[in-house]
Amino acid sequence: MKEGSRHYSGLEEAMCRNIDACKQLSLMTRSALGPHGMNKMVINHLEKLFITSDAATIIKETDVHHPAAKMIAQAAKMQENECGDGTNLLISMAGELMTQAQGLITMGLHPSEILIGYEKAAKKTMELLDGIDSYTSENLRDQTELTRLIKGTVASKQFGIEDFLSNLIAEAAIYTMPNSANSFSTENVRVQKILGGGIFESEVVHGMVVTRGSMTTVRHCTDCKVAVFNTNIEMQ
Repeated sequence: MKEGSRHYSGLEEAMCRNIDACKQLSLMTRSALGPHGMNKMVINHLEKLFITSDAATIIKETDVHHPAAKMIAQAAKMQENECGDGTNLLISMAGELMTQAQGLITMGLHPSEILIGYEKAAKKTMELLDGIDSYTSENLRDQTELTRLIKGTVASKQFGIEDFLSNLIAEAAIYTMPNSANSFSTENVRVQKILGGGIFESEVVHGMVVTRGSMTTVRHCTDCKVAVFNTNIEMQ
């Protein structure tokens, strides 16, 4: 074997190496959790620099090769696709579960016994979650109630301006909700950034925003006719 290499044997030792890989992934993103989380500097395989505290972006731009750690990374990606948030919490919780499992393995418990205990804990957790909600709403089309519901999520990303942003997000969500259900698609909401403006100058526009240089023109369109061209439009 090469100098500096180490040799491991036994099923428990191999599990500990897998657990260590998961713990390292968790420690990498844990300090970015919450409204006061620290930003991370990530350089991907194309040598492009990212400075972010979003765990989804960190995992996406990081090359994870270890099989066990890659499973957690894939779970984080699935969480991002399904819910759009909560990736850092998922990774941190998975890392902590692995840490506790490592202690139990060291004590002599079999992995199957630990798995049974975690399954029982998961079922009990799902039973308790239904009774610990702090606020519920029957009418998601009420802007005041919807703002109150989403304020906590917005505060974890934009602490200090969550009151202003939550109201804008609620207004945009209600406007895009179909009349038949209390649900909406994020694809129906677009965010247009204008250089030179501030966050408190943001507003919800029910129409089309056209930006030309330093001038912004807002146009409202109803009963529109749309033409689609699959060739370039050139001056003749």
